[in-house]
Amino acid sequence: MRKYRAALLLALVVAAVAVGMKKSDSPGKQMRVFADAFIATLDDNQKGVALMPYDSPKRVDWHFIPKKSRKGLVLSEMNEAQRTAALRLVRSALSEAGYDKTSKIMMLEGVLREMEGDGRNWARDPEMYYVTLFGEPSDSEAWGLSFEGHHVSLNFVCRGGEVVDSTPQFFASNPSIVKNEVSGPLGKGARVLRSEEVLAFELVNSLTPDQLKQAMIADEAPAEIRFAGEVQAKVGDPEGIVFSDLKIKQQASLKKLVGVYIDAVAGPVAKERRALIRQAGWKNVHFAWAGATKPGIGHYYRVRGDGFLIEFVNTQADPAGNPANHIHCVWRDLTGDFDLEIE
Repeated sequence: MRKYRAALLLALVVAAVAVGMKKSDSPGKQMRVFADAFIATLDDNQKGVALMPYDSPKRVDWHFIPKKSRKGLVLSEMNEAQRTAALRLVRSALSEAGYDKTSKIMMLEGVLREMEGDGRNWARDPEMYYVTLFGEPSDSEAWGLSFEGHHVSLNFVCRGGEVVDSTPQFFASNPSIVKNEVSGPLGKGARVLRSEEVLAFELVNSLTPDQLKQAMIADEAPAEIRFAGEVQAKVGDPEGIVFSDLKIKQQASLKKLVGVYIDAVAGPVAKERRALIRQAGWKNVHFAWAGATKPGIGHYYRVRGDGFLIEFVNTQADPAGNPANHIHCVWRDLTGDFDLEIE
């Protein structure tokens, strides 16, 4: 079946990329090498779908909802060599942890297909994920990569052989925890975005009553993250409890939670994300919560720094009706996603 073939291919790509990478090459240069290799596998018709001008409006057209079609070339319409090359490219932009999340979210489409059954509204295909390259891959000129499908949207811009932007970075998981017996590589108990939820619960439940009063911005969680599908996250004043009002262990917990989002991308890019936060200062970072402080009831949090925004929401039921078992979470660059400046 396709969902098992996809799982095997995703696993093989991890090993193939690990062998092909040189530690001395920057992620941007590695991405360019794998982008060229991917393009070389395509015929002219496929190139017409997968390759777009850098200034195309499609470059900033992103979303994570299920769609019948998207920009770019879909994995299901590639042969095995092309799919391998496409996923090698995606893997080169991510850390091992980030690629593991991505591949398992894709596999969850097979879980959804089984849980929803024949009456489902969507195909739920683990290979219905699309690759788009914007501009000509280069070690000098700007070019971009999008990898997107249901519950995944990854967007990168490279220039001068370096990754200069890696947002919006969106991951989601439905179910958050697989609570039913299902076939395939992800069985009962699988929890793809475990750290994003567990670490946040640990932090919010460590707050004193006075601290919780500062952190809590609403009794009920919102239905969705803000700015979904928007080119930029145009935020107002930060809300919640400020980093300096947390105890030392709580500060360490918040840094660990933020690190989960930082570390989805390749190591040098993650290192740069951390450096920018240190430069701006952790003292200005805010942690805000809405909704329940225990699982199974709608909950939401956001972490806001001078240059970044994290949002997480878990309010929807899974296909079996288990409440608050469907996560959406995102990392945004408040200096400008897609390497664009906020007006």
